[in-house]
Amino acid sequence: MKMKRLLTTCMCLLLAWEAFAQTGLDKTATQIASEMMPGWNLGNTMEAARNYAITWETPNRPAVEVFTNDGGLESETMWQGTETTQEVIDYVKSCGFKSVRIPCSWVWGHISNAQDYTIDATWMQRVREIVDYCIKDGLYVILNDHYDGGWLERNINATGSAKTKNEEVLRAIWTQIANVFKDYDEHLIFAGLNEPNVENQATVTQLVSYEQIFIDAVRATGGNNAKRLLVVQGPSTDIDKTCNWMTNKMPTDPIGNKLAIEIHFYYPWNFWGMEKDESWGNMFYYWGSANHVSGSKHNATYGEESDMIKLADRLKTSFVDKGIPVINGEYGVIWRTNISGTNESQEKHNASIKYYYKTMNKICMERGIVPFAWDTNSTGNNQMTIINRSTKTIYNSYMMEGIKEAMKELGITAIQKVKKESYSYNRRTYNLRGQQVTNPRHGIYIQNGKKYIAK
Repeated sequence: MKMKRLLTTCMCLLLAWEAFAQTGLDKTATQIASEMMPGWNLGNTMEAARNYAITWETPNRPAVEVFTNDGGLESETMWQGTETTQEVIDYVKSCGFKSVRIPCSWVWGHISNAQDYTIDATWMQRVREIVDYCIKDGLYVILNDHYDGGWLERNINATGSAKTKNEEVLRAIWTQIANVFKDYDEHLIFAGLNEPNVENQATVTQLVSYEQIFIDAVRATGGNNAKRLLVVQGPSTDIDKTCNWMTNKMPTDPIGNKLAIEIHFYYPWNFWGMEKDESWGNMFYYWGSANHVSGSKHNATYGEESDMIKLADRLKTSFVDKGIPVINGEYGVIWRTNISGTNESQEKHNASIKYYYKTMNKICMERGIVPFAWDTNSTGNNQMTIINRSTKTIYNSYMMEGIKEAMKELGITAIQKVKKESYSYNRRTYNLRGQQVTNPRHGIYIQNGKKYIAK
Protein backbone atom coordinates (compact mmCIF):
# COMPACT_ATOMS: atom_id res chain seq x y z
CA MET A 1 0.00 0.00 0.00
CA LYS A 2 2.83 2.38 0.95
CA MET A 3 4.61 1.53 -2.29
CA LYS A 4 1.47 2.32 -4.27
CA ARG A 5 1.12 5.70 -2.53
CA LEU A 6 4.79 6.42 -3.16
CA LEU A 7 4.45 5.60 -6.86
CA THR A 8 1.34 7.77 -7.07
CA THR A 9 3.14 10.65 -5.38
CA CYS A 10 6.13 10.32 -7.69
CA MET A 11 3.86 10.25 -10.73
CA CYS A 12 2.06 13.39 -9.55
CA LEU A 13 5.38 15.17 -9.01
CA LEU A 14 6.55 14.07 -12.45
CA LEU A 15 3.38 15.38 -14.09
CA ALA A 16 3.60 18.61 -12.13
CA TRP A 17 7.23 19.09 -13.23
CA GLU A 18 6.33 18.34 -16.84
CA ALA A 19 3.52 20.89 -16.71
CA PHE A 20 5.90 23.44 -15.20
CA ALA A 21 8.59 22.76 -17.79
CA GLN A 22 6.07 23.13 -20.60
CA THR A 23 5.33 26.71 -19.57
CA GLY A 24 8.89 27.79 -20.26
CA LEU A 25 9.21 29.34 -16.79
CA ASP A 26 12.45 27.43 -16.40
CA LYS A 27 14.02 29.62 -19.10
CA THR A 28 16.55 32.22 -17.99
CA ALA A 29 16.06 35.93 -18.57
CA THR A 30 18.65 35.76 -21.33
CA GLN A 31 16.86 32.90 -23.10
CA ILE A 32 13.53 34.70 -22.95
CA ALA A 33 15.04 37.97 -24.19
CA SER A 34 16.51 36.18 -27.20
CA GLU A 35 12.98 35.21 -28.27
CA MET A 36 11.50 38.71 -27.87
CA MET A 37 13.32 40.58 -30.65
CA PRO A 38 12.12 42.86 -32.14
CA GLY A 39 9.41 44.50 -30.04
CA TRP A 40 6.63 47.03 -30.59
CA ASN A 41 4.85 49.48 -28.27
CA LEU A 42 1.07 49.82 -28.05
CA GLY A 43 1.76 53.51 -27.50
CA ASN A 44 -0.62 56.33 -26.56
CA THR A 45 -3.26 53.78 -25.63
CA MET A 46 -3.59 52.12 -22.23
CA GLU A 47 -1.43 54.78 -20.54
CA ALA A 48 -3.67 57.61 -21.77
CA ALA A 49 -5.95 59.62 -19.50
CA ARG A 50 -8.95 61.90 -19.74
CA ASN A 51 -7.10 64.82 -18.16
CA TYR A 52 -3.54 65.96 -18.54
CA ALA A 53 -3.16 67.04 -14.94
CA ILE A 54 0.31 66.76 -13.51
CA THR A 55 0.82 65.50 -10.00
CA TRP A 56 3.78 67.45 -8.73
CA GLU A 57 3.57 70.84 -7.09
CA THR A 58 4.94 74.09 -8.52
CA PRO A 59 4.64 77.58 -7.02
CA ASN A 60 1.61 78.33 -9.21
CA ARG A 61 0.09 74.89 -9.49
CA PRO A 62 -0.96 72.64 -6.60
CA ALA A 63 -0.54 68.89 -6.78
CA VAL A 64 -3.48 67.10 -8.41
CA GLU A 65 -4.98 63.97 -6.89
CA VAL A 66 -4.82 61.11 -9.39
CA PHE A 67 -6.40 58.32 -7.36
CA THR A 68 -9.79 58.65 -9.05
CA ASN A 69 -11.98 56.46 -11.24
CA ASP A 70 -12.89 58.97 -13.95
CA GLY A 71 -10.78 57.43 -16.73
CA GLY A 72 -13.07 54.66 -17.86
CA LEU A 73 -12.60 52.48 -20.89
CA GLU A 74 -12.86 55.59 -23.05
CA SER A 75 -9.34 56.61 -22.06
CA GLU A 76 -8.01 53.90 -24.42
CA THR A 77 -8.84 56.16 -27.36
CA MET A 78 -8.16 59.54 -25.76
CA TRP A 79 -4.70 59.97 -27.29
CA GLN A 80 -5.24 57.92 -30.44
CA GLY A 81 -8.46 56.87 -32.12
CA THR A 82 -8.35 53.10 -32.59
CA GLU A 83 -9.65 50.50 -30.15
CA THR A 84 -7.23 47.60 -29.76
CA THR A 85 -8.60 44.38 -31.26
CA GLN A 86 -7.34 40.88 -31.96
CA GLU A 87 -7.04 41.89 -35.62
CA VAL A 88 -4.75 44.80 -34.73
CA ILE A 89 -2.45 42.50 -32.76
CA ASP A 90 -2.60 39.89 -35.54
CA TYR A 91 -1.33 42.55 -37.92
CA VAL A 92 1.46 43.54 -35.53
CA LYS A 93 2.56 39.91 -35.45
CA SER A 94 2.39 39.62 -39.23
CA CYS A 95 4.88 42.48 -39.47
CA GLY A 96 7.45 40.31 -37.71
CA PHE A 97 7.33 41.68 -34.18
CA LYS A 98 7.92 39.07 -31.49
CA SER A 99 6.77 41.04 -28.47
CA VAL A 100 4.42 43.85 -27.47
CA ARG A 101 5.00 46.34 -24.69
CA ILE A 102 1.78 47.65 -23.15
CA PRO A 103 2.37 50.97 -21.38
CA CYS A 104 -0.43 51.14 -18.83
CA SER A 105 -1.94 53.50 -16.28
CA TRP A 106 -3.54 52.11 -13.15
CA VAL A 107 -4.08 54.83 -10.55
CA TRP A 108 -4.50 57.66 -13.07
CA GLY A 109 -8.25 57.45 -13.43
CA HIS A 110 -8.71 53.74 -12.70
CA ILE A 111 -8.91 53.43 -8.91
CA SER A 112 -12.36 52.42 -7.66
CA ASN A 113 -11.45 52.73 -3.98
CA ALA A 114 -8.86 55.33 -3.07
CA GLN A 115 -8.62 54.07 0.50
CA ASP A 116 -6.97 50.77 -0.41
CA TYR A 117 -5.97 51.63 -4.01
CA THR A 118 -8.32 49.09 -5.61
CA ILE A 119 -7.91 48.99 -9.38
CA ASP A 120 -11.20 49.27 -11.26
CA ALA A 121 -12.31 45.75 -12.22
CA THR A 122 -13.58 46.81 -15.65
CA TRP A 123 -10.26 48.42 -16.50
CA MET A 124 -8.33 45.39 -15.27
CA GLN A 125 -10.45 43.13 -17.45
CA ARG A 126 -9.86 45.31 -20.50
CA VAL A 127 -6.10 45.20 -19.96
CA ARG A 128 -6.35 41.43 -19.62
CA GLU A 129 -8.25 41.18 -22.92
CA ILE A 130 -5.43 42.97 -24.73
CA VAL A 131 -2.79 40.82 -23.06
CA ASP A 132 -4.78 37.77 -24.20
CA TYR A 133 -4.82 39.03 -27.80
CA CYS A 134 -1.02 39.00 -27.72
CA ILE A 135 -0.70 35.67 -25.90
CA LYS A 136 -3.04 34.04 -28.39
CA ASP A 137 -0.60 35.04 -31.14
CA GLY A 138 2.36 33.59 -29.26
CA LEU A 139 3.81 37.06 -28.61
CA TYR A 140 5.70 38.06 -25.51
CA VAL A 141 4.09 40.88 -23.53
CA ILE A 142 5.62 43.48 -21.23
CA LEU A 143 2.99 45.03 -18.96
CA ASN A 144 4.17 48.00 -16.92
CA ASP A 145 3.08 50.79 -14.61
CA HIS A 146 3.71 53.70 -16.96
CA TYR A 147 3.88 57.40 -16.11
CA ASP A 148 0.49 56.95 -14.41
CA GLY A 149 0.01 60.62 -13.61
CA GLY A 150 3.48 60.90 -12.12
CA TRP A 151 2.48 59.78 -8.63
CA LEU A 152 5.77 57.89 -8.31
CA GLU A 153 7.71 58.66 -11.48
CA ARG A 154 8.06 62.30 -10.41
CA ASN A 155 8.49 61.56 -6.70
CA ILE A 156 11.22 58.95 -6.37
CA ASN A 157 13.02 61.16 -3.82
CA ALA A 158 9.96 61.53 -1.56
CA THR A 159 10.56 61.27 2.18
CA GLY A 160 8.51 60.68 5.33
CA SER A 161 4.79 60.03 4.95
CA ALA A 162 4.91 60.69 1.20
CA LYS A 163 7.47 57.92 0.76
CA THR A 164 5.41 55.58 2.94
CA LYS A 165 2.33 56.23 0.82
CA ASN A 166 4.28 55.61 -2.39
CA GLU A 167 5.44 52.28 -1.03
CA GLU A 168 1.90 51.30 -0.04
CA VAL A 169 0.50 52.19 -3.46
CA LEU A 170 3.24 50.39 -5.38
CA ARG A 171 2.82 47.24 -3.29
CA ALA A 172 -0.99 47.36 -3.58
CA ILE A 173 -1.22 47.80 -7.33
CA TRP A 174 1.42 45.21 -8.19
CA THR A 175 -0.11 42.69 -5.80
CA GLN A 176 -3.44 43.11 -7.59
CA ILE A 177 -1.95 42.93 -11.09
CA ALA A 178 0.19 39.92 -10.22
CA ASN A 179 -2.75 38.02 -8.72
CA VAL A 180 -4.88 38.53 -11.84
CA PHE A 181 -2.12 37.24 -14.14
CA LYS A 182 -0.46 34.67 -11.87
CA ASP A 183 -1.43 31.70 -14.09
CA TYR A 184 0.06 33.14 -17.30
CA ASP A 185 3.23 31.53 -18.60
CA GLU A 186 6.60 33.09 -19.43
CA HIS A 187 5.16 35.10 -22.33
CA LEU A 188 3.90 37.67 -19.83
CA ILE A 189 6.53 39.91 -18.26
CA PHE A 190 6.03 42.63 -15.65
CA ALA A 191 7.92 45.95 -15.62
CA GLY A 192 7.64 47.87 -12.36
CA LEU A 193 7.81 51.45 -13.60
CA ASN A 194 8.56 53.41 -16.79
CA GLU A 195 10.89 56.43 -16.60
CA PRO A 196 11.60 57.11 -12.91
CA ASN A 197 12.95 60.63 -12.57
CA VAL A 198 16.39 60.24 -10.98
CA GLU A 199 18.87 63.06 -11.43
CA ASN A 200 21.59 62.13 -8.96
CA GLN A 201 23.31 59.06 -7.61
CA ALA A 202 21.88 59.50 -4.12
CA THR A 203 18.33 59.02 -5.40
CA VAL A 204 19.27 55.69 -7.00
CA THR A 205 19.17 54.03 -3.56
CA GLN A 206 15.53 55.07 -3.19
CA LEU A 207 14.73 53.93 -6.73
CA VAL A 208 16.18 50.49 -6.00
CA SER A 209 14.13 50.28 -2.80
CA TYR A 210 10.94 50.85 -4.80
CA GLU A 211 12.00 48.25 -7.33
CA GLN A 212 12.59 45.83 -4.47
CA ILE A 213 9.00 46.37 -3.32
CA PHE A 214 7.80 45.60 -6.86
CA ILE A 215 9.82 42.36 -7.02
CA ASP A 216 8.80 41.20 -3.55
CA ALA A 217 5.10 41.97 -4.17
CA VAL A 218 5.01 39.97 -7.41
CA ARG A 219 6.96 37.01 -6.03
CA ALA A 220 4.75 36.86 -2.93
CA THR A 221 1.65 36.11 -5.03
CA GLY A 222 3.09 32.72 -6.00
CA GLY A 223 1.91 30.64 -8.94
CA ASN A 224 3.83 31.36 -12.11
CA ASN A 225 4.80 34.72 -10.67
CA ALA A 226 7.35 32.87 -8.58
CA LYS A 227 9.54 32.55 -11.68
CA ARG A 228 8.22 35.23 -14.01
CA LEU A 229 10.71 37.50 -15.76
CA LEU A 230 10.62 40.94 -14.14
CA VAL A 231 11.99 44.21 -15.50
CA VAL A 232 13.39 47.05 -13.40
CA GLN A 233 14.21 50.51 -14.73
CA GLY A 234 17.49 52.35 -14.74
CA PRO A 235 17.55 55.93 -13.38
CA SER A 236 15.51 58.04 -15.81
CA THR A 237 16.01 55.04 -18.14
CA ASP A 238 19.11 56.95 -19.23
CA ILE A 239 21.91 54.76 -20.56
CA ASP A 240 24.85 56.59 -19.00
CA LYS A 241 23.16 56.96 -15.61
CA THR A 242 22.11 53.32 -15.65
CA CYS A 243 25.58 52.05 -16.49
CA ASN A 244 27.28 54.44 -14.06
CA TRP A 245 24.97 54.01 -11.09
CA MET A 246 23.21 50.63 -11.28
CA THR A 247 25.79 48.17 -12.56
CA ASN A 248 26.48 46.99 -9.02
CA LYS A 249 23.28 48.19 -7.39
CA MET A 250 20.51 45.98 -8.76
CA PRO A 251 17.67 44.94 -6.45
CA THR A 252 17.77 41.36 -5.20
CA ASP A 253 15.56 38.53 -6.36
CA PRO A 254 15.10 35.15 -4.66
CA ILE A 255 14.93 33.59 -8.14
CA GLY A 256 18.20 33.77 -10.02
CA ASN A 257 18.46 34.78 -13.67
CA LYS A 258 14.98 36.29 -13.88
CA LEU A 259 15.66 40.03 -13.89
CA ALA A 260 16.13 42.42 -16.81
CA ILE A 261 16.89 46.13 -16.78
CA GLU A 262 15.19 48.76 -18.93
CA ILE A 263 16.55 51.83 -20.66
CA HIS A 264 15.09 54.06 -23.38
CA PHE A 265 17.17 54.86 -26.45
CA TYR A 266 15.86 58.22 -27.70
CA TYR A 267 19.09 59.50 -29.19
CA PRO A 268 20.22 61.93 -30.50
CA TRP A 269 17.62 64.49 -29.42
CA ASN A 270 18.22 66.76 -32.43
CA PHE A 271 17.11 63.91 -34.70
CA TRP A 272 14.39 62.07 -32.82
CA GLY A 273 12.48 64.86 -31.08
CA MET A 274 13.65 68.40 -31.78
CA GLU A 275 10.99 70.36 -33.65
CA LYS A 276 12.70 73.67 -34.41
CA ASP A 277 16.20 75.06 -34.74
CA GLU A 278 17.56 76.70 -31.62
CA SER A 279 20.41 79.13 -30.96
CA TRP A 280 22.42 76.30 -29.40
CA GLY A 281 21.84 73.81 -32.22
CA ASN A 282 19.79 72.75 -35.23
CA MET A 283 17.43 69.89 -35.93
CA PHE A 284 18.98 66.85 -37.61
CA TYR A 285 17.15 65.80 -40.76
CA TYR A 286 19.92 63.53 -41.99
CA TRP A 287 21.43 60.65 -40.02
CA GLY A 288 24.25 58.41 -41.21
CA SER A 289 27.16 59.79 -43.21
CA ALA A 290 25.85 58.32 -46.47
CA ASN A 291 22.65 60.34 -46.04
CA HIS A 292 24.20 63.75 -45.35
CA VAL A 293 23.24 66.56 -47.73
CA SER A 294 25.99 68.87 -48.90
CA GLY A 295 25.52 72.41 -47.68
CA SER A 296 22.67 71.60 -45.28
CA LYS A 297 22.78 72.83 -41.69
CA HIS A 298 20.65 69.86 -40.69
CA ASN A 299 23.20 67.06 -41.01
CA ALA A 300 23.80 65.10 -37.81
CA THR A 301 26.96 66.21 -36.01
CA TYR A 302 26.85 63.65 -33.22
CA GLY A 303 24.91 60.57 -32.14
CA GLU A 304 25.41 58.55 -35.31
CA GLU A 305 26.50 54.91 -35.75
CA SER A 306 29.72 55.00 -33.73
CA ASP A 307 28.07 56.74 -30.78
CA MET A 308 25.14 54.32 -30.86
CA ILE A 309 27.56 51.39 -30.83
CA LYS A 310 29.46 52.82 -27.84
CA LEU A 311 26.26 53.13 -25.82
CA ALA A 312 25.08 49.64 -26.75
CA ASP A 313 28.50 48.19 -25.91
CA ARG A 314 28.34 49.80 -22.47
CA LEU A 315 24.99 48.16 -21.83
CA LYS A 316 26.29 44.80 -23.01
CA THR A 317 29.37 44.96 -20.78
CA SER A 318 27.51 46.33 -17.76
CA PHE A 319 24.50 44.01 -17.84
CA VAL A 320 24.04 41.58 -20.73
CA ASP A 321 27.40 39.88 -20.21
CA LYS A 322 26.41 39.35 -16.56
CA GLY A 323 23.19 37.52 -17.44
CA ILE A 324 20.95 40.59 -17.12
CA PRO A 325 19.32 41.31 -20.50
CA VAL A 326 18.56 44.89 -21.40
CA ILE A 327 15.11 46.00 -22.53
CA ASN A 328 15.26 49.03 -24.81
CA GLY A 329 11.68 49.84 -23.90
CA GLU A 330 11.30 52.80 -26.24
CA TYR A 331 13.12 54.17 -29.25
CA GLY A 332 11.94 56.15 -32.24
CA VAL A 333 12.38 59.16 -34.51
CA ILE A 334 9.93 61.78 -35.75
CA TRP A 335 9.36 61.42 -39.49
CA ARG A 336 9.35 64.93 -40.92
CA THR A 337 7.13 65.06 -44.01
CA ASN A 338 7.49 68.71 -44.96
CA ILE A 339 11.22 69.14 -45.65
CA SER A 340 11.88 71.67 -48.39
CA GLY A 341 14.22 74.48 -49.35
CA THR A 342 17.68 74.99 -50.74
CA ASN A 343 20.21 72.33 -49.70
CA GLU A 344 17.45 70.12 -48.24
CA SER A 345 16.16 66.73 -49.36
CA GLN A 346 13.04 64.83 -48.31
CA GLU A 347 14.46 61.73 -50.01
CA LYS A 348 17.63 61.79 -47.90
CA HIS A 349 15.57 62.32 -44.76
CA ASN A 350 13.42 59.29 -45.61
CA ALA A 351 16.59 57.26 -46.15
CA SER A 352 17.87 58.47 -42.78
CA ILE A 353 14.73 57.25 -41.04
CA LYS A 354 15.07 53.81 -42.61
CA TYR A 355 18.76 53.59 -41.82
CA TYR A 356 18.26 54.69 -38.21
CA TYR A 357 15.63 52.03 -37.51
CA LYS A 358 17.75 49.39 -39.19
CA THR A 359 20.88 50.39 -37.30
CA MET A 360 19.11 50.67 -33.95
CA ASN A 361 17.60 47.20 -34.27
CA LYS A 362 20.72 45.53 -35.59
CA ILE A 363 23.08 47.03 -33.00
CA CYS A 364 20.70 46.22 -30.14
CA MET A 365 19.79 42.68 -31.18
CA GLU A 366 23.41 41.76 -31.85
CA ARG A 367 24.19 42.63 -28.22
CA GLY A 368 21.26 40.98 -26.46
CA ILE A 369 19.31 44.23 -26.10
CA VAL A 370 15.60 43.91 -26.94
CA PRO A 371 14.43 46.94 -28.98
CA PHE A 372 10.82 48.15 -28.70
CA ALA A 373 9.76 50.72 -31.29
CA TRP A 374 7.51 53.49 -29.98
CA ASP A 375 4.37 53.80 -32.10
CA THR A 376 1.83 56.58 -31.57
CA ASN A 377 -0.83 55.63 -34.15
CA SER A 378 -1.06 59.27 -35.26
CA THR A 379 -0.93 60.34 -38.89
CA GLY A 380 -0.01 63.63 -40.48
CA ASN A 381 3.15 65.73 -40.36
CA ASN A 382 6.01 64.96 -37.98
CA GLN A 383 4.80 61.65 -36.52
CA MET A 384 6.43 58.64 -34.86
CA THR A 385 3.98 56.09 -36.26
CA ILE A 386 4.80 52.79 -37.95
CA ILE A 387 1.41 51.05 -38.14
CA ASN A 388 -1.94 52.60 -38.99
CA ARG A 389 -4.06 50.54 -36.64
CA SER A 390 -7.44 51.58 -38.08
CA THR A 391 -6.57 50.30 -41.58
CA LYS A 392 -4.08 47.65 -40.43
CA THR A 393 -1.50 48.85 -42.92
CA ILE A 394 2.03 50.22 -42.71
CA TYR A 395 1.93 54.00 -42.31
CA ASN A 396 5.69 54.55 -42.41
CA SER A 397 7.37 52.15 -44.78
CA TYR A 398 10.82 53.60 -44.06
CA MET A 399 10.65 52.65 -40.38
CA MET A 400 9.23 49.20 -41.10
CA GLU A 401 11.67 48.45 -43.90
CA GLY A 402 14.55 49.41 -41.65
CA ILE A 403 13.39 46.97 -38.97
CA LYS A 404 12.83 44.20 -41.50
CA GLU A 405 16.24 44.69 -43.06
CA ALA A 406 17.85 44.33 -39.64
CA MET A 407 15.85 41.15 -39.03
CA LYS A 408 16.85 39.75 -42.40
CA GLU A 409 20.54 40.43 -41.88
CA LEU A 410 20.37 38.79 -38.46
CA GLY A 411 18.41 35.81 -39.75
CA ILE A 412 15.20 36.54 -37.83
CA THR A 413 12.13 35.32 -39.70
CA ALA A 414 8.89 37.24 -39.60
CA ILE A 415 6.54 34.24 -39.23
CA GLN A 416 7.31 30.83 -37.80
CA LYS A 417 5.32 28.24 -39.73
CA VAL A 418 4.15 25.10 -37.99
CA LYS A 419 3.09 21.97 -39.82
CA LYS A 420 -0.41 20.76 -39.06
CA GLU A 421 0.62 17.11 -38.94
CA SER A 422 3.30 17.77 -36.31
CA TYR A 423 0.58 18.27 -33.70
CA SER A 424 -0.56 15.14 -31.86
CA TYR A 425 -3.85 14.81 -30.00
CA ASN A 426 -2.37 11.95 -27.97
CA ARG A 427 0.25 14.01 -26.09
CA ARG A 428 -0.31 16.09 -22.95
CA THR A 429 -1.27 19.56 -24.19
CA TYR A 430 -1.09 23.02 -22.62
CA ASN A 431 -2.41 26.40 -23.71
CA LEU A 432 -0.16 29.45 -23.87
CA ARG A 433 -0.89 30.23 -20.22
CA GLY A 434 0.61 26.89 -19.20
CA GLN A 435 -2.77 25.36 -18.33
CA GLN A 436 -3.41 21.75 -19.36
CA VAL A 437 -6.25 21.29 -21.87
CA THR A 438 -8.01 18.04 -22.70
CA ASN A 439 -9.92 19.03 -25.83
CA PRO A 440 -7.91 21.67 -27.74
CA ARG A 441 -9.75 23.64 -30.39
CA HIS A 442 -8.26 25.79 -33.12
CA GLY A 443 -5.20 27.70 -31.97
CA ILE A 444 -1.63 27.45 -30.73
CA TYR A 445 -0.74 24.93 -28.03
CA ILE A 446 2.35 23.56 -26.29
CA GLN A 447 3.49 19.94 -26.41
CA ASN A 448 6.88 18.76 -25.17
CA GLY A 449 7.99 22.38 -24.75
CA LYS A 450 7.23 23.32 -28.38
CA LYS A 451 4.37 25.28 -29.93
CA TYR A 452 2.03 23.67 -32.43
CA ILE A 453 -1.06 24.72 -34.31
CA ALA A 454 -4.23 22.67 -33.81
CA LYS A 455 -6.58 23.04 -36.78
